[in-house]
Amino acid sequence: MYKFLFSSKWLGYLLLAAIFATGCVFLGRWQMDRRAETLAEIQRVTSNYSATPITFAQARHEFDELNPSREWTQVRLQGTYDVDGLRIVRNRPLNGQPGYEVVIPFKLVSGETVVIDRGWLPIGNKTPGRPDSIPAPPSGQITAVVRLKHSEPTLQRGAPEGQLASIDLPTYAAELGYPLLTGAYGQLASETPPVADMPQPFPMPSVDEGTHLSYSLQWFAFGILMFVAFGYAARQQARNAAMDAEDAEAAGGELPHTAAGARRRPPAPRKRKRPTAEEEEDAILDAQGF
Repeated sequence: MYKFLFSSKWLGYLLLAAIFATGCVFLGRWQMDRRAETLAEIQRVTSNYSATPITFAQARHEFDELNPSREWTQVRLQGTYDVDGLRIVRNRPLNGQPGYEVVIPFKLVSGETVVIDRGWLPIGNKTPGRPDSIPAPPSGQITAVVRLKHSEPTLQRGAPEGQLASIDLPTYAAELGYPLLTGAYGQLASETPPVADMPQPFPMPSVDEGTHLSYSLQWFAFGILMFVAFGYAARQQARNAAMDAEDAEAAGGELPHTAAGARRRPPAPRKRKRPTAEEEEDAILDAQGF
């Protein structure tokens, strides 16, 4: 009954179904990998974001090479801001609004220097390509609590004087002309003494895992449904072939095969049209010579 499955056409259908299902499995696994990354980020945020701050001495090695599991860890720093080294970072949207971030070197009492991101500023209305004003950081000795973030990659684009294309710490250090700790920078959480005019603080990162799980399940389901559709089509083909065989047996003759291997029904005999009364009368008159 299912010998037609070994025909080149049906083997081609099966191959296409297998290719489609393989692609669905690949996309489903990709979504699962993205979900795993998102869950790991959520775990870092929930574990580190609001934890008790540690000292710089405890976090010193993280500023050389930040362990991904320690991202968002709060660190307490003491020192002074280097106002001359302040820069704004371009193309930093926040909540769908374009703007900038303000980064500045922070000279620690230990003599080392780290970078602190003090917050976000909207685009300006006075001078294109710059914020209207940049709030000045507090002067003198301060205590800052920051959250650790990775240095960003180098972008293949320039920036105007006083601006950076990204928080690329090695490039920033080269521009300043003195050493920075380039393994991580700090996103400002608080500073003491505070100042009245501050950049906008950053919101807490989202802890919503998104739709990766539902998308992955949908891709896996699509792969399974392709084989279900193939099986249904094969079943229908087998049923049609069986019905044609029964019709041929009832007719007492062998029916010609179609290209797909199924028997074709013979056309039903056409019924002769019965002449009307007027046509019969005309025929009689014609026979009598009228």
